[in-house]
Amino acid sequence: MRLTFVGKDPDSNPTGSPTVYRTEAGEDIRWVPRSRVSSVAVPGNDFYLFDDRLAVFLLYAGDGLAAGRLGSADPADIRLCRSAFEAVWKLSIPHREYAPV
Repeated sequence: MRLTFVGKDPDSNPTGSPTVYRTEAGEDIRWVPRSRVSSVAVPGNDFYLFDDRLAVFLLYAGDGLAAGRLGSADPADIRLCRSAFEAVWKLSIPHREYAPV
């Protein structure tokens, strides 16, 4: 299974910079300074994309606490998430090279 994620992962991301990762036979975590993604169209919510067949959007309350998840197999949602991931991935910095500003 291929899993991709774009969003602010609260467990591994205290800096507030977007986190991007891809998991296939392992995990490749990357960081993206917000200044790099101003012109990238991304969904309004953090998301996981499973095998390009299911998008799971993470929903948060106004105080930042998790409020739920919403799954979608809609081809338009899958295309948006795939496109956003690929654009952000190109701008991302591997974890071992990232230094928060």
